[in-house]
Amino acid sequence: MSSGASSSNVNTEGVMLFEQPFARVPFENYRKVFRTTQRQIEKDFSAIQATTSGLVERSKNGGADKEDAIQTIDAMITRVENLKRKLSDLNENVGTPTQAVMKERLEHLSVVEDAESQTTPEYQRWSDTRLDRWLIDWTLRTGRERTAKKLTAEKDIHTLVDVDMFMDIRRIELGLLNRSCTEALAWCNENKAALRKLKSTLEFDLRLQEYIELARLRQKSEAIGYLTKHISWNDAHAQQIKQAATLLAFSPDTNCVPYKRLYDPARWDSLVRAFRLAVYSLNSLPTEPLLNLALYAGLASLKLPSCYDASCKNIDCPVCDADLGVLAQEVPSSHHVISTIVCQISGKIMNENNPPMAFPNGYVYSREALEEMAAQHGGIVTCPRSHKSCTLQELRKVFVS
Repeated sequence: MSSGASSSNVNTEGVMLFEQPFARVPFENYRKVFRTTQRQIEKDFSAIQATTSGLVERSKNGGADKEDAIQTIDAMITRVENLKRKLSDLNENVGTPTQAVMKERLEHLSVVEDAESQTTPEYQRWSDTRLDRWLIDWTLRTGRERTAKKLTAEKDIHTLVDVDMFMDIRRIELGLLNRSCTEALAWCNENKAALRKLKSTLEFDLRLQEYIELARLRQKSEAIGYLTKHISWNDAHAQQIKQAATLLAFSPDTNCVPYKRLYDPARWDSLVRAFRLAVYSLNSLPTEPLLNLALYAGLASLKLPSCYDASCKNIDCPVCDADLGVLAQEVPSSHHVISTIVCQISGKIMNENNPPMAFPNGYVYSREALEEMAAQHGGIVTCPRSHKSCTLQELRKVFVS
């Protein structure tokens, strides 16, 4: 197989590495539905078992008459019927849609495994859809919900993007920015087991902030009650709890650094970041938009120190672009085993078919570009940087070792 053919093969492993979060989000949602259902079943069955055990015990002791037993059994039947209805509603309203999303996403990914080449129409369509998904992911992460919804509707890929999840994130973040922990704490309660597994301190930080706000309002008795009820002693947070207990002795305008830091309103911004990081961790989402990660990978393979030299700009180089160049600053320079020389005039690579030619002053350009210049100016070529002119015959061929 020729090198051109092999380069068009689909790198399935590399593609799937990027697509892990794509399949993981609905999976985590389905796990949440399963855990909710499990807790509901266990709670109701425990109540039914307790009622049954109580009825049996009373029957043994002769303390339950026939009428009482019938009423107890009727209440148990009603409870079972209510449980059945709840589970049915849960499956129809949450479980079944989540299953459908998982199925469509897996079918979407199966195109990659079945594609024989990047040039096939199926893979091209898949790549276009992937770019749409990445653009929507970027808009959602940067607070452009209206644009995300419009693009989602236009491309009809509702099941392939996580608009609802990011809308919930945005709703809770707005609550935090408005100095309310209520919705964030409710989210923590829903994901308590997962957050504990991740050893997340988000719930503690939210509780501490609510206590700080009570202290800021100088509601000392309410603050003490809140501290006692919601912030239990933990060796990992011992220092913070001690400072919190002492905070009531300091006013919000204190200059004492540890307590001034606790009263700092910037803590709310930190809570927003901590909340988003917790959501990303729970859903195995990268902290950077997928579009940025893809760009980083490409820019890292192209970036050279000369890209930031004003005299060496190449119009065809993404790193030399003003906007992408800023993004490229965060990635390392590429490491080329074999050097590639690009002509500053034409932007084409100089190789054995288009060898480099040097002016007497040492500046080098491609033969194709210089021959085209000579044809337009009667055999005379001019160096764009030094503005020195000479005939085409005076140029020297350069051999790169």
